Amino acid sequence: MSRVSDNNAEDVEARTCKMKFQTEPTLPIYLKFTDVTYKVIIKGMTSCEERDILNGITGAVNPGEVLALMGPSGSGKTTLLNLLGGRLIQSTVGGSITYNDQPYSKFLKSRIGFVTEDDVLFPHLTVEETLMYAARLRLPKVLTRQQKEKRAVDVIYELGLERCQDTMIGGSFVRGVSGGERKRVCIGNEIIINPSLLFLDEPTSGLDSTTALRTIQTLQDIAEVGKTVITTIHQPSSRLFHKFDKLILLGKEFLLDLANGNLTDISVPSELEDKVQMENSETETGNGKPPPAVVHEYLVEAYESRVADTEKKKLMAPLPLDDELKSKVSSSKRQWGASWWQQYCILFCRGIKERKHDYFSWLRITQVLSTAIILGLLWWQSDSKTIRGRQDQAGWLFFIAVFWGFFPVFTAIFTFPQERAMLGKERAADMYRLSAYFLARTTSDLPLDLILPVLFLLVVYFMAGLRLSASHFFLSMLTVFLCIVAAQGLGLAIGATLMDLKRATTLASVTVMTFMLAGGYFVKKVPVFISWIRYMSFNYHTYKLLLKVQYQDIMPTVNGIKTDSGLKEVGALVAMIFGYRFLAYLSLRKMQLHCEA
Repeated sequence: MSRVSDNNAEDVEARTCKMKFQTEPTLPIYLKFTDVTYKVIIKGMTSCEERDILNGITGAVNPGEVLALMGPSGSGKTTLLNLLGGRLIQSTVGGSITYNDQPYSKFLKSRIGFVTEDDVLFPHLTVEETLMYAARLRLPKVLTRQQKEKRAVDVIYELGLERCQDTMIGGSFVRGVSGGERKRVCIGNEIIINPSLLFLDEPTSGLDSTTALRTIQTLQDIAEVGKTVITTIHQPSSRLFHKFDKLILLGKEFLLDLANGNLTDISVPSELEDKVQMENSETETGNGKPPPAVVHEYLVEAYESRVADTEKKKLMAPLPLDDELKSKVSSSKRQWGASWWQQYCILFCRGIKERKHDYFSWLRITQVLSTAIILGLLWWQSDSKTIRGRQDQAGWLFFIAVFWGFFPVFTAIFTFPQERAMLGKERAADMYRLSAYFLARTTSDLPLDLILPVLFLLVVYFMAGLRLSASHFFLSMLTVFLCIVAAQGLGLAIGATLMDLKRATTLASVTVMTFMLAGGYFVKKVPVFISWIRYMSFNYHTYKLLLKVQYQDIMPTVNGIKTDSGLKEVGALVAMIFGYRFLAYLSLRKMQLHCEA
C-alpha cells in the first residue's frame, strides 16, 4: 500500500515540476517563409552543375503550432529545416525568411532549440549529467548554478526520464538507455533553455510506433505552452499525422499508398480517378494504377486552385506584434550562458568525466603494464658500469622515447574528428566559445595522460636497474611527460587539419616513422641535406634528455650522442607542445568560420 502511495507522490511531483517548467513565459516568435529557394553547385571533372534543392517553398507557423515537413528521402526536408533554423549559408538562399517580421540574427541562437536526426551525445555521461552540463552552459548568466541544476531536474521529470537519470547514455560499445530515452534526452538538451523555436529532424526515426507517438505527443505539449515547433518526418502513421497542426509536402511527395497506386486500400478523389482512366485509355495499360507523374500533377493543381491563394493571404496578414518583440529578435548581440572561465571549467570537468572510462579501460591498462613487464624482464637489472651495458640501456631508453611518442599521437588523432558532430552541434547553439572548448579539451587530457606513464615507469624503471635516486626517476618521468604532450600535440594538429581518420592515420604513420628513424639511435650520421628532420623529431629530443638524466655525470657521450645541458631539447619539446596545438586551433577556427560563412 505504501509503495502505491509513493508512486502516486512521485507522479504528483513530476506533474508539478512539468507544470512549473511549462508555464514559464516564452518569447513568441512567428516564423514566415516565402518562395524559399536553395541551390548547390556540384563540381564535376570538367564543369560545375547547379542543382535545385528547394524551389519556391512558402509557409508559416505560429506559437502554439506544430508544423510537419513531410517528404521522401532526398526531398529537401533537412535542408529546409536547417535554413529555417539559421544553420545554412545564407548567401545561396533565395526568397524571404522572417522571425517576427525580422531577418535572422545572432540573438536567435539563444532562442532556438535544434534536435538533429542523429543523437549526438557523450556515451559515458549519465542522463542527469548530460542535462546538468547543458543547463550550466546554456542557461542565462543571471541564474545561479543551483537554479540551473534545478531546471535540469525539472526537464528530467517533464520528459519522464527520472527512472533512467543515473544511467549512462551509451553508444556502439557501451550499454545505455533505450532509443526513445536517447531521443528524449536530445529534446531535453534543447527545451532546457525554454526556446521560442524548436526544430527537430526526424524525431521518430528508428522508434517503434508507441514510442514515436509518445514523442510527437511531447512535441504537441511543448507547442501548447507558446512555442513554435517545426519537425521533419518521413512516413508517419495516421495517429501521428493527426497530431500536426500544419503540413508541408516536399519533393514530389505522392502521399504514401496513393503514390504506389494501391487504389483498393484508400479513397481516391473523383478528379484523380478521371485522370487515371484517361491516362490508362491513352496508354492502353488498363491496370487502374495512377502513374507518379499524374499524381504529382494532380496534387500541384489541387494546391494551386484550392489552397495557395488562401495561404498566401494569411502570410500577408499583419502579425499581432509590438515594437518590443520585433526589436528583441533583431538584436545582433550574442547571449552566452556562462563567462569564458566558467565555460572552460565546465568543459574541463565534462571532459575528464567522459574520457576517464576510455583512459582507464582494462584493455589500455593491460597494454601498458604488459609492455612494462616485458621490457623490465628483457633489460632485467642491466649494467650501467660497462660500455656494453650502457649501449643496451641506450636501446631501452630509445624504446621509451618511441613508445611514449607513438602511443599519444594515434590516440590524439581521433580527438577532433570523433567530436566534430558534437562540436558543430554545440557551437551552432552558442553553448561556448571555441577557445574555451579547445583549451579545456587539450588540458583535461593532461591529468589522465600522466597516470599510466607513472605506472609504466614504476614497473620498468626499477626492473631495468637504472639509477636509483628520486631526482633521476622524477627527471625521467618529466622527460617522458614532455614527450607525451608534444606527441599528443602532433596528433591533435593532424586530426584537426584533415578531419578524416584514414588520411590522418596515414600521414601520422609516415611522420612518426620518419621521426623514429631520425631519432638518433638507428642512424648516427645523418646526411646534411636531411639532418634538419631530427630537430623536428620529439623522439630525438626525448632520447637525448633520457641519456642526459642517466649518464651526464658519468661520461659526456653515450652511444654517439653528447649529453649536454639539455636546455635546447627542453626548449624544442616545449615549442612543439605549443606550436602543434596552435596549428590545431587555427585548423578548428578555419573549419568553424567556413561552417558559419
